[in-house]
Amino acid sequence: MAPPPNIVFFFTDQQRHDTVGLHGNPLGLTPNFDRLAREGTFLKNCFSCQPLCTPARASLQTGRYASQSGLSAGVLSAGSRTLADHFNEAGYDTALIGKWHLAGTDPVPERLQGRYASWLGSNTPDLSSGVYGCRLYDKEKNAVDLPGYRSDAYVDAAIRYLSEPRENPFFLFLSLVEPHQHNPQDSYPAPDGYRELYSDRWTPPDLAAMEGSAARQLPGYYGMVKRVDEGLGRVADALKSMGMLENTLIVYASDHGCHFRTRGHEYKHTCHESSIRVPGFIHGPGFLAGGERPEMVSLVDLPPTLLDAAGLSVPGEMQGQSLVPRLRSSISEWPGEAYVEYENPTGTGRAIRTGRWKFAVQTDQRELPEAGCADEYREAFLYDLEADPWEQENCIGLEGYREVAEQLRERLLKRLEKVEGKRPTILPPLKVNFSGQRKIARESGEL
Repeated sequence: MAPPPNIVFFFTDQQRHDTVGLHGNPLGLTPNFDRLAREGTFLKNCFSCQPLCTPARASLQTGRYASQSGLSAGVLSAGSRTLADHFNEAGYDTALIGKWHLAGTDPVPERLQGRYASWLGSNTPDLSSGVYGCRLYDKEKNAVDLPGYRSDAYVDAAIRYLSEPRENPFFLFLSLVEPHQHNPQDSYPAPDGYRELYSDRWTPPDLAAMEGSAARQLPGYYGMVKRVDEGLGRVADALKSMGMLENTLIVYASDHGCHFRTRGHEYKHTCHESSIRVPGFIHGPGFLAGGERPEMVSLVDLPPTLLDAAGLSVPGEMQGQSLVPRLRSSISEWPGEAYVEYENPTGTGRAIRTGRWKFAVQTDQRELPEAGCADEYREAFLYDLEADPWEQENCIGLEGYREVAEQLRERLLKRLEKVEGKRPTILPPLKVNFSGQRKIARESGEL
């Protein structure tokens, strides 16, 4: 019988899906991501379930959507069961290195560390230290200053952890800050010399078509992505050199994307692809040669997938779905859409993203009931991603799209009822003034 796999979760912050070569980026930023994804299982359609740091992380740690995760005022309840709880009980050594952002305070008190046995973290490291002169805290809240550029410092710490002698398998959650902006300066500070490599280079079409901060900030952002990918390669090299790569799952994802202020004042917070679509792969035993997967995979699906891949039972309270049975057979029971919760300065929204369509509803309520779901929403967005992949034209309210909108509304209501236990009222969109004829031509079949 094969030994249980080790697991390294390589988690980035605010990384757009189209920063990687497999999603069409032409700049060669991610040779290590592309190689490992090709060798393993490339999650082509990987989505955040909440495009904001704290709620996305709550979902990833608990396997539940943010509204149901036990998150309140930016703090994950000490009683919420995390990935560390499940792997601790299975005899794994568990460790977190890097950003936590689920405690509301720094240093993070032990009761809010998610029961990770080994801890070298910070709640908000982009506020507690810079990209050079990195500071984290140990389990007893002692400051630990790490040399080097921040993502390198985290990777160095991870490699030290991986090289420690141990008898048990390990689950390491390596949580980077990059390529998130550095909050005190509202900038994307790449390592020295890296920003200059990407000045006046390729701009994604959605950013090129809309006003925002991309022209000023993309070069630094790309430089950060490049250095992060180099760190990924170093982790894989370390595992290979220690003879552990063949029995280690490397999982890659990001908490959300970045729209560079094209969809509002902030960088995420919306239902658009630039906010919710993220790069993802799983490499290692059971996932090698898995190919490019078309399924709509949510961050909330990754916890049950990891437990299942480690031979552990998936608890009933997890709301995601394991990919393992899907990869091992041709079963068809997989949701045809990704479900997304989001909030922004104007209110709170719920959305579904199918293979072709994006449909979202919003309410102006910022504070929802504890159960998470509002009583009433209004239709807000409808995008035909086949005809308009960069989401330049919102079709909500156009008469020719009414039938599609009604079908998607019903699908969203079913997801709301399943996730949040409530079937709210969804009001029609505000009136759209549009002259001329317009009607969607579509083949029969699934949306």
